[in-house]
Amino acid sequence: MGAEEQATAPAHYSWHAGEDEFTIGVEEEAFLLEHGSCEIAHRSAEVLPQLQLVFGPQATAETHDSAFELATNPTLSAAAAAEDLRGRRRRAAAVLAGLGLRAGVAGTHPTATWEEIRVSGEPRYEQVHDAMRELARREPTFALHVHVGVGDPDRAIRACDRLRVHLPLLLALSANSPYYQGRDSGLASARTPLFQTFPRTGIPRRFGDWQGYSDAIEPLIRSGAIPDATHLWWDIRPKPEIGTVEVRIMDAQTDIEDVQALVALVVSLTHLELEQGLVSERAIRARETIEENRFRAARDGADAELIDLDGGVTKPVRQMVAEVREVCGEHAEQLGCAPELAGLERLLEANGAARQRRCAGTEPDLQAVVAHLADAYSPEGVAPVKATA
Repeated sequence: MGAEEQATAPAHYSWHAGEDEFTIGVEEEAFLLEHGSCEIAHRSAEVLPQLQLVFGPQATAETHDSAFELATNPTLSAAAAAEDLRGRRRRAAAVLAGLGLRAGVAGTHPTATWEEIRVSGEPRYEQVHDAMRELARREPTFALHVHVGVGDPDRAIRACDRLRVHLPLLLALSANSPYYQGRDSGLASARTPLFQTFPRTGIPRRFGDWQGYSDAIEPLIRSGAIPDATHLWWDIRPKPEIGTVEVRIMDAQTDIEDVQALVALVVSLTHLELEQGLVSERAIRARETIEENRFRAARDGADAELIDLDGGVTKPVRQMVAEVREVCGEHAEQLGCAPELAGLERLLEANGAARQRRCAGTEPDLQAVVAHLADAYSPEGVAPVKATA
């Protein structure tokens, strides 16, 4: 599509690139907690206006009335993105304290049940509820979304097609939702199958180029089946309105250090695949095997064995991470995020799911887990503030 055509095209076809490629943006979904009990709080209608006084449009509602999302500014490094998010958490915690609330971050709230869930009153999510019916009232899930700036739409689709192969590895490292409905799911990421009850989720197919992507989504939008391309909730998708590729497969991370390491890996892999290319055409086309790896990653997390798409054998996640770090090293250096990439060792030692189980103990104390999640977001006794623009 030429520049003149793009200027008059609908938003889901026009690519609005930033000044620099490989800029980074982070979106973090978090849950609201009642102060003291740490029970999930259904108060986003009250909270969101206060957060927007501080963060403007970078604080948004989510599907459920117990959730909110904060987005960082575009940054040039993983460290800067993490520091931006850290500051936003700190300010959000102070606003919430003024309302008698706290927040926590993980892939799921460990004890929330669907019977108590309310859908957000925001028009977008009322529309989602109308379309999804009772599916919209399933237990809320919380994700970490990482945006990487890409210069043109064909390169963006090339990145999406190739990064699909790496998505299960990102899920395995980020798995942070072992508990749901008050019990151990047996999975490292219960969020993954819960979120997949929605349509238009999971691993997208290979599109080849921007025209292939546009041709695929056009009937959905033209027919009115979906309002726009933001209702495509795949594990990775292009975001033409801001000129990024958005990686969406990861569970929300309790600790900022883990956000930083995962962001470094996402941007390094994107640079690797666009500037050099690692995965083979055979691997790109192996959708069924990618989906099997996705399930294994959700089930076993960092302890998973994933299928080598070229070799046809399984490898431990730890071995795959070592191999990826080696080939990503030069790219991480170019992007200034090599030190942050080293933080993956922390996730291999014990990712979020492993830490939650360790916190819960052998006789699972899920209240202790939720209290830990709240303390990791902000320490008890944070000074409340009144939100001002």
